[in-house]
Amino acid sequence: MIKLTFLGTRGEIEPRTRRYRMHSSLLISYKGKKVMLDCGQSWTAKLKKIKPDHIILTHAHPDHAWGLKKGAPCPVWATKETWKIIQDYPLSERRLIKPRSRQKIAGLTFEAFPVWHSVRCPAVGYRITCKSLKFFYISDVAYIPELEEAFHQIQFYIGDGATLFRPMIRKNKKTGEIFGHATICQQLTWCHKQKVPQMIITHCGADIVTHEKQRLQQIEKFAREREVEALVAYDGMEIVI
Repeated sequence: MIKLTFLGTRGEIEPRTRRYRMHSSLLISYKGKKVMLDCGQSWTAKLKKIKPDHIILTHAHPDHAWGLKKGAPCPVWATKETWKIIQDYPLSERRLIKPRSRQKIAGLTFEAFPVWHSVRCPAVGYRITCKSLKFFYISDVAYIPELEEAFHQIQFYIGDGATLFRPMIRKNKKTGEIFGHATICQQLTWCHKQKVPQMIITHCGADIVTHEKQRLQQIEKFAREREVEALVAYDGMEIVI
């Protein structure tokens, strides 16, 4: 049995509610061990209560890594690009994640896929495997270059809820690479094309946080049109598989 707890589901925005208060973070509990994905600024001084055995970062933005500025009670995993940005953090157990290299952590297998999101803070998403269960997690994303490999035979995708249909994409003039946030509609289309049956939405933006009921109805409509089941996560939501 594996349990997913959405510790926080709010993006780097000012609006907040009881259901969307803490920065996005996912806790995976398996065989008595707990792995925390991302640790944003709002999680500072709260790690002793969570008691994670491992923390894994997607990238170094404030709402994903700044909760570690005062240290961590466990090993922290990140790519070399992220470690370079947070090199001054007082972390005693630093572990390296190498893209496209499978890493066993607490009985789970993590494979990092580089994604387009930020020029200054390069990000990765994680393909996570536990026996026959496979899913993909990335809470900030403009595009996944190796989408087919990342989504191959996964049961669900946990993705970016920053914007429903308002474009939040820009282009690097030097490289042509896009950065920012893909819309929820675009990500549902990725799932449809790759035959992924479900998307769970986290890292919710103002679209969802300030107009939750209306946006949930719209998301359900877009999901039905793409033959994908959509679920919007909220702080504290648990899924047992």
